[in-house]
Amino acid sequence: MQERKGVSTLKGNPVTLLGPEIKAGDKAPDFSLVANDLTGRTLADYAGKVLILAAVPSLDTPVCDMETRRFNTEAAGLGDDVVILTVSMDLPFAQARWCGAAGVEAVQTLSDHRDASFGAAFGVLIKELRLLSRAVFVVGRDGAVAHAQYLKEITDEPDYAAVLEAARKLAA
Repeated sequence: MQERKGVSTLKGNPVTLLGPEIKAGDKAPDFSLVANDLTGRTLADYAGKVLILAAVPSLDTPVCDMETRRFNTEAAGLGDDVVILTVSMDLPFAQARWCGAAGVEAVQTLSDHRDASFGAAFGVLIKELRLLSRAVFVVGRDGAVAHAQYLKEITDEPDYAAVLEAARKLAA
């Protein structure tokens, strides 16, 4: 598996990302994730929708919490053709508990804990920690990536305006 060193840091400390760098124009890679009800989810489950895929290290950390709450709030203005998925290594039970406590209903949380297929396919798997690095991808109905942002510093928040603009253009 491809190793990318020096592209991300966690609190200033370099980490190694496993997998390829996905860029705008690439076909979105498939993945196998676990929903809060323990059912499987793949890219095909969202065919015909515009996807915002937000990879985060853990919902139980401050920046991941803020980011997911922000996308939950923004979802109301995006329409029914846009689906927002937050992907982490958190167990589905922990994700469901967090969503209930945070009142998050418009964002679907999916777990990559089983085999890290999302992390490896999207190049966000942190080798040293087996967590996901922070990144956001916007995927069009055609399965092509329209926007990709890997955060250099994992504790930084993404460029929400750019993500939302890309999603709105695709949903129009």
